[in-house]
Amino acid sequence: MECTINWMGAAQGMSFVAETGSGHLLTMDGAPDGGGRDLAPRPMETVLAGTGGCTAYDVVLILKRGRHDVRGCQVSLKADRADTEPKVFTAIHMHFTVTGRGLKQEVVERAVALSHEKYCSASIMLAKTAKITTSVEIVEV
Repeated sequence: MECTINWMGAAQGMSFVAETGSGHLLTMDGAPDGGGRDLAPRPMETVLAGTGGCTAYDVVLILKRGRHDVRGCQVSLKADRADTEPKVFTAIHMHFTVTGRGLKQEVVERAVALSHEKYCSASIMLAKTAKITTSVEIVEV
């Protein structure tokens, strides 16, 4: 896996563009108090978003492979960071809202657990510094 990050230059403050190995672009910016212009997500917000995407991907894939009728998956993440440098994540709560037909609570909870224990590289890495908790809500369609 590869990624190249380019600073947009002094005229753009603290804006950066990442080009991923798959050829996609991602813009990041800093907070105004750090020289940014608040034009894009902060780098640590992208880490949190990537973690949410990683685990949502796993949960949907696990449920689909189990032939469960999953129709939607939303993950809301709330994170706390350390007060001093390095300001690592210290706690992350992930609330999964999974929509489908005939989904059982224990099956969805097991998919979430498998993601965090075995498959989601991002959350497994972040668990080295952050206490990760989860909750599951099922919406019947």
